[in-house]
Amino acid sequence: MPTLPDTNATSTIVILDFGSQYTQLIARRIREFNVFSVVLPCTTPLDTILALQPKGIVLSGGPSSVYDADAPKADPAILQAGLPILGICYGLQFITHHLGGKVVPAAAREYGHAEVEVTDPALIFHGLPKRLEVWMSHGDHAETLAPGFRVTARTANAVAGIADESRRMWAVQFHPEVVHTKHGMALLKNFAVTICGATQDWTPAHFITSTIAKIRAQVGETGHAICGLSGGVDSSVAAVLVARAIGDRLTCIFVNNGVLRKDEFEKVQKTMREGLGLNVVAVDSSARFLAKLAGVTDPEQKRKAIGNEFIAVFDDEAKKIFEAEQSSGEEVAWLVQGTLYPDVIESASVHGPSHVIKSHHNVGGLPADMKLKLIEPLRDLFKDEVRRIGRDLRMPEEILERQPFPGPGLAVRILGEVTPDRVAILQEADAICVEEIKRAGLYSKVWQSFAVLLPIKTVGVMGDQRTYAYTCAIRAVESEDGMTADWAALPYDVLRTISSRIVSEVRGINRVVYDITSKPPGTIEWE
Repeated sequence: MPTLPDTNATSTIVILDFGSQYTQLIARRIREFNVFSVVLPCTTPLDTILALQPKGIVLSGGPSSVYDADAPKADPAILQAGLPILGICYGLQFITHHLGGKVVPAAAREYGHAEVEVTDPALIFHGLPKRLEVWMSHGDHAETLAPGFRVTARTANAVAGIADESRRMWAVQFHPEVVHTKHGMALLKNFAVTICGATQDWTPAHFITSTIAKIRAQVGETGHAICGLSGGVDSSVAAVLVARAIGDRLTCIFVNNGVLRKDEFEKVQKTMREGLGLNVVAVDSSARFLAKLAGVTDPEQKRKAIGNEFIAVFDDEAKKIFEAEQSSGEEVAWLVQGTLYPDVIESASVHGPSHVIKSHHNVGGLPADMKLKLIEPLRDLFKDEVRRIGRDLRMPEEILERQPFPGPGLAVRILGEVTPDRVAILQEADAICVEEIKRAGLYSKVWQSFAVLLPIKTVGVMGDQRTYAYTCAIRAVESEDGMTADWAALPYDVLRTISSRIVSEVRGINRVVYDITSKPPGTIEWE
């Protein structure tokens, strides 16, 4: 049985996950208009769902065909519960299939941008144009509707919307949760607020209050916690939340894992102590981590090696803290992490049968025998939501506007083996890349910008002499939440300056290339 959220919100919308990579986007969109929402596996029993007293249920998309023997299934009794239901993509097909209609492979599959004509102004389309630009991703379609349903929207190839208002059910074949669907937010708001009557009372301030109360209950009156601090937005906001809950019983541990950015070890210590007033213990374990990475070239092995070593370091430091506080009679039992939802959904199928993309060091990389219990207050949030919470906590913009940096650090930006020499080369190249993007006023306009060191050497010429050195790739992407991303069209003069400075100033690199791959099909990080 899934763990139910602790919330005092007066209204909840439940999203049942059938395996879409974008399921949590539905919850995020609904939260944007201050309605609390939670994602649960599609297999969640009806009694568990009803225990949340939801105002409505959303059935997500998914990669399967509803008529397959191994298709993800929800309890069909959900469709008889009398709650308002919105089906999205696979959700439309689930409703059709289980209520007596017929779903078959589409003659013309629809992926990407499409135009929908609203043929029946059902409540779900209230206030929306008659023609909608939407995002489609389906290979099946509803050939025959279930009894009582009518078509409310179409594309040139397929049914795009259905409704049976007597049973309080609506469904669309497209994805209103993605940014490519122009009026998707209005459609979701029509469902959650107008149809379900949900109260718009869930705010960052509410999240802070309820999360602090939950952490206090978890840790107790005398328990201690340590926080794996990276200096980035996620771990910093998580640390501040926990510090608000348990005060000086939180010790933040900032580990130099040998693959940090240039001067990061010193800068983060100063920011966390002076800017946030956190109790920080700095641990230089660079030699320890680099020894574990020696000879490792596989990206998954790198992530897991770093994840395992992080926990080992935290265990060691927890013992030291406990020994220093033996008089309290309490053991350090909790580890705080700034895990976000994109980390979780790419690493493991947590809410439903979605596909694993890669193991994040703080999710798939954690050892099974870890002694510390986890506190992950941001686990169901996206980056922009975390930033809004940080602002409500009155944290400095300097911290909140930092671009994401992977937990495994430069190890996943050094393709091939990670060695001290290669780390030093990339640190210098990355520092130039970030410095020039900041100088151009672009740092806060792109999601991430960084350098990657490739295991490729090429011939060059410098000062009339032949060189044979590494290739460096520059990566800059635009994104709203990290789940999808487009490569950023950086100005040519910025790229020219970055390239010129790296080749001139960084010994070991003689060629710079620019990555113009979006996500999908690529990922933001190279490993």
